[in-house]
Amino acid sequence: MKNLIFAAKPLALDMSSTLLFVIVSALTHNPMLATALAIAAGVARIAYVRARRQTISAMQWMSLGLVVVFGAATLLTQDVRFMMAKPTIVYILIGAAMMQRGWMLPYMPPGGRDLGDEILIGWGYVWAGLMFVTAALNAAFALMTSFAVWSVFVAVFPAVSKIALFGVQFLAIRHIAIQQHRARQTTSQVIA
Repeated sequence: MKNLIFAAKPLALDMSSTLLFVIVSALTHNPMLATALAIAAGVARIAYVRARRQTISAMQWMSLGLVVVFGAATLLTQDVRFMMAKPTIVYILIGAAMMQRGWMLPYMPPGGRDLGDEILIGWGYVWAGLMFVTAALNAAFALMTSFAVWSVFVAVFPAVSKIALFGVQFLAIRHIAIQQHRARQTTSQVIA
């Protein structure tokens, strides 16, 4: 659990402006306030990282750029659809990065790698597919629904779908690992 929290913390910090936008949007139903706070949070995050003399990753710069560009477009045009469309672009970019064969391998513990690369590579493509589906659904909700409906979608579906896929993947890999372990035990008993 400590490793999961360690891995999740930087991701949550990098996504803090987006998370703030979603939370403020859901609580206040005021997209302009949420947009302004998201821009401020994105700029504050980069300023904090720079003040600590830490390296700012490409993902952090991209996140800030998307928040500032889409946020500014939202504020200038008073059209919240710019901010509503931003997650679509993010999910497309993440999905495209996940199309790289074997992207998931470095994140697997040594025991998980014993299953064979092909199984884990396949799961990497499943995750990429989920990102593309989420991008398409976000685009549909952003274009065809109200801000209130979209806020519910963006607050629920992305998180729930990822948690569900993580659970399915965990159970599937666990099942395969147990089968492989039993097969090795049977083989060793036959040989002995």
